[in-house]
Amino acid sequence: MIRFLKALILLPIAILVILLAVANRAPVTLSLDPFSKEAPEFATQLPLFAVIFAAVMVGVVIGGTASWLAQGKARKARRRYRREADQLRHETERLRSQNAAAGLPATLPSPQSSSF
Repeated sequence: MIRFLKALILLPIAILVILLAVANRAPVTLSLDPFSKEAPEFATQLPLFAVIFAAVMVGVVIGGTASWLAQGKARKARRRYRREADQLRHETERLRSQNAAAGLPATLPSPQSSSF
């Protein structure tokens, strides 16, 4: 079912990307020299769709990096809580093993079972 839904969503997107690439295959000049329009030092001829795809990929990388950096505090807190839970689990198991060795019950009686 998941495969079908992925295909249902990704197939039209793939078709649109292919149509974009075919419709925008004319070469454009990509110049990295802002001072010379006539004879730029750093310029290359690329198809327009390559420039568009590269810009999208750079945007995805920048957005992913910004998202990852913004979630740093949550990841740090989650690591701290995981360490604390592990410490408490180990301490609980240590206390249970000590109680079992001393012949004490592993759990305390519930307050409802006491009769007054």
